[in-house]
Amino acid sequence: MGDKVKLKLTRDVFTDLSTTGKLTVDDEYFSFTLEDTDRKMEAGGEKVYGKTCIPRGTYDVVLNFSNRYQKVMPQVMDVPGFEGIRIHPGNAAKDTDGCILIGSTRSTDFVGNSVVTFDRLIGILEDAYDRQEPITLEIS
Repeated sequence: MGDKVKLKLTRDVFTDLSTTGKLTVDDEYFSFTLEDTDRKMEAGGEKVYGKTCIPRGTYDVVLNFSNRYQKVMPQVMDVPGFEGIRIHPGNAAKDTDGCILIGSTRSTDFVGNSVVTFDRLIGILEDAYDRQEPITLEIS
C-alpha cells in the first residue's frame, strides 16, 4: 500500500430496488456492493429519502464511532444532500438509507456474507488509519 488507501466503487447493475457494483481497494478487487436506487443525483436527479444512492464523485472516508451501530465504522464525508453515510454490513436495499453495503456474493438486489466481508474491510482501514494514511472513495 502507498501513502493513502484508495477505495473505488464501480456501479454496474441497476434495478428499481437497488444498485450493485464492485469495490476495489488500491486497484485490487475486494467485494461486491449494494446501494439504494441510482437516481443520478449528480446529474440533477431527485433524492427520495431512504431510497437513493449517493452521487458519483470522490469522497474522504474517516473511521469514527457510530451511535447507531455502537462501534467504529467507516463514514463517507461531505456527501451532497446526505448525512451519516457509512459503509456497513447488510444484504438488501431495506438495510440501507443511502449507505453502501458490502458482501462477497451477489444476486439480484442482494449481497451476501456481508459481516465477514465488512470485518475484512474494517481491518484494512484500521491499519491505514493507524499509519495515518488518508482513505478516499471514488464512485463511478
